[in-house]
Amino acid sequence: MLKKVNHYAKRIKEGRLKEVIAQLKWIYRYARSHKFAIGIYTLLGLSGTVVSLLGSLVSRDLVDIITGHNTGALLTTFCLMIGTTLGGTFIGQASSYISTKVGMTVDNEIKASLFDDIMNVEWESLSKYRSGELVARWNGDASRISSGILNMIPNLVIYIFRFFSSLILVIRYDASFAIFALAGIPISLFISRSSMRRMQKNNMGTLKVSTELSAFNQETFANVQTVKAFDMLSLYSKRLRVLQKEYLNVQLKYQKAEILNAIIMTFVSMLVSYSAQGWGIYKVWSGAITYGTMTMFITLSTTLSSTVNSLLGLFPTAIGIANSSKRLMDLTNLPKEDYGNRDEVKAFFEKHKDEGVGLSIRDVTYAYPKSDIVFEKVFAEAHPHEVVAFVGPSGEGKTTMLRFLLSIIRAQNGEGFICAGDGTPENGGECMKLSASARQLFAYVPQGNTMFSGTIASNMRNVKEDATDEEIIEALKLACAWRFVEKLPNGINSEIMERGGGFSEGQSQRLSIARALLRKSPILLLDEATSALDIATEREVLKNIMCDNYPRTCIVTTHRPSVLNVCSRVYSISDKKCTVMDKDAIEKMITDF
Repeated sequence: MLKKVNHYAKRIKEGRLKEVIAQLKWIYRYARSHKFAIGIYTLLGLSGTVVSLLGSLVSRDLVDIITGHNTGALLTTFCLMIGTTLGGTFIGQASSYISTKVGMTVDNEIKASLFDDIMNVEWESLSKYRSGELVARWNGDASRISSGILNMIPNLVIYIFRFFSSLILVIRYDASFAIFALAGIPISLFISRSSMRRMQKNNMGTLKVSTELSAFNQETFANVQTVKAFDMLSLYSKRLRVLQKEYLNVQLKYQKAEILNAIIMTFVSMLVSYSAQGWGIYKVWSGAITYGTMTMFITLSTTLSSTVNSLLGLFPTAIGIANSSKRLMDLTNLPKEDYGNRDEVKAFFEKHKDEGVGLSIRDVTYAYPKSDIVFEKVFAEAHPHEVVAFVGPSGEGKTTMLRFLLSIIRAQNGEGFICAGDGTPENGGECMKLSASARQLFAYVPQGNTMFSGTIASNMRNVKEDATDEEIIEALKLACAWRFVEKLPNGINSEIMERGGGFSEGQSQRLSIARALLRKSPILLLDEATSALDIATEREVLKNIMCDNYPRTCIVTTHRPSVLNVCSRVYSISDKKCTVMDKDAIEKMITDF
């Protein structure tokens, strides 16, 4: 006994109790808005128990009337029997309807809330998880919790009420039957206690492998072109089967624990039931009770033992909910981005929209977690009506610089600012620090194909929901995309397949640029956004951007020096340094390319 006390004391010291309390609070915040519906569901369950007990009494009277042990109104008793049966059916169906409604509503709300939480997590923290794993947790674990919210507490109340009401009824008529009904409880508790620990471990293992399988499928289907191109079909087919086998093994291991537990519980239940039947037959033969009373006792004894099993059956559900809540809390507890000054940023832009908004980088040093420094002590600036370039070898930090400007990552030292017009912090210009809230002032064209499935128009309206067809066409013209879109049978309503399927890389890039221009943001970031265009089209796109009267600040990263002649300034990122290139260095880069 002392050993057990020490074990639980150790678990409390390790923080397990705090962890459980935190999980319960986390789950409660989703359940509290549905307290009324959950209460109705619980009341229906309690009503169903009352109707079931009344049915047992009516059944007893009906058997006694038929066997001649009691005289009474057969028709009235028979009608009551039908009434309790129909009442139980109605309550059961109503409970099922409410269960479905509340379950789906809670499921949707949890997933919507989790979606917001996950999307607001800082990029560096979230990037540690594969997209397939995020989907698996968001979908599977959230559904497990929403189902558990409705089942755990209401069913716990219902089962406890059913147990004690049945027990009281048994004791009311013959307390000796209660001995048989209660005899199996210690055995059931002992068996469940030994199996719960194994089930918890196996359940977590099942969740882990299931997530691995989901992540593998997601990643493979997203990169099917690469898999085909490298003739890796057999390799990935083999990997899938390895994961499937691992999942099967952990699932069977979990299932074996459940089966063993169910078999023992069934054996205990049968022992209790048969013992009660034997005792009932003896009592009937001795004339102590009637056939109807014996039938009622046997029914109630079965109800008692099955209710105990149902209560114990809640433990696996609780284990699943606890494990799922822990996995989701691991995500929701990650550092969040701060959007607290959105209104201030909006007001700043409204005040200076005529002169435009520029960028100023001051003494910035950045290193990825557990990695070397990418760049250090960077000073750079870009102003309205300018095209500023960041050039340098691949992997030296050009894309990282844009991520810093977008506040997707945070520098270890230094600051970035949005500034009015040509202002900088040094010359007394009006400036605000870069933050997640400042992204509303940016339009971004990242590397690679970033178009979504849907129509061209729907892709454009992702960044400006109220955009007219004319505005979309104008943006397509600026990006030199209208020349091929207008030839499509459905024009801007033509379908784009997932990852830009159906269009060439150059066409997809121009569509991405058009989408960014449609946003009419004061700052435009182009990350190798013209790499798939021919030089003439590339120059034309940049010329259109700069000839636009809108006071836009444009920053481009590029490997190709062909655009450098149209840039106001060129910064070279290399060897962890960022320096301004002079005209001679730019000319040499263009010549050597």
